[in-house]
Amino acid sequence: MSGIYDGECAAGLDFGHLPVLPREVCSFLNFSGAEAKLIDGTVGNGGHSARLALANPAARLLCIDRDEAALRRAAERLEFARGRVEFAHGEFAMLDEIAQSRGFDGADGVLLDIGVSSPQLDDASRGFSWRGDGPLDMRMDRSCGITAAEMLNRYDEAVLARIFAEYGELHSARKLASAVVRRRRERPFERTCELAEFCEAELGRTAPGKLPLPTLVFQALRIAVNDELGQLERGLQAALRALRPGGTMVVISFHSLEDRIVKNFMRTAAADCVCPPGLPVCVCGKVREAEVLTRKVVTAMPDELAENRRSAPARLRAARKI
Repeated sequence: MSGIYDGECAAGLDFGHLPVLPREVCSFLNFSGAEAKLIDGTVGNGGHSARLALANPAARLLCIDRDEAALRRAAERLEFARGRVEFAHGEFAMLDEIAQSRGFDGADGVLLDIGVSSPQLDDASRGFSWRGDGPLDMRMDRSCGITAAEMLNRYDEAVLARIFAEYGELHSARKLASAVVRRRRERPFERTCELAEFCEAELGRTAPGKLPLPTLVFQALRIAVNDELGQLERGLQAALRALRPGGTMVVISFHSLEDRIVKNFMRTAAADCVCPPGLPVCVCGKVREAEVLTRKVVTAMPDELAENRRSAPARLRAARKI
């Protein structure tokens, strides 16, 4: 197999957890040796940033994450690029403000890799996965916010039903919310395994070929706890503001809710007019802000899928600021 990671192996670097769609990211964010300014708004474990640092040896990188543990891991991984990499603790929804404060406004490229990272999923103490036992936390930034356990034990039935329906796309959202409220009167939710067992008991076995029902419930709670869709909408706008004219934005998402937001944002940014159909003249005053670079969504190639199964749901879209 022609390794996806040949360049990294040749450099003698051990990247551990593999980032998704690395070739495609480096292809869109390749600045041919120029002293580019690149922003990784969701640095995670640092895998994408490390590859961007290798592909753009004259570039400066600003790496942002709201998970302080992720920033520490990324700093270790990017030690080889010390002197041209900066780290910032914060939300990518504030990307443009963070970039300006660090001298990275007018950036040449921005990357957003949305969602939970492999180390977060694999660490049971974070509570993101139902496959290991840990506290029901799920916060990306553990210094603030409400935990998944507090959400389950405090929110009223209607709000929980909306979370399960909108963010988990569960058909049985009302049934599950009602069961949660009955159960917490007897004993509060505290652990990931007990929630997973509760979901399977209430919702039954998952149909063959479908995502496990606990996965959808955990996804819904994680999105709600971290305001992920709101963060994404604000982050896309902030990323576009942070780019120089001609700069490139690359966004990787992992489920249809995220991808729909990214697709619609780029489509709107690339439009000259957003008036309702049928008006004789344009009255919206819309100015085209971007050019979409991906005519179709980009997904992992077979060789990457064979090497990294977590790349299967990844969806990449890219746009260039006008």
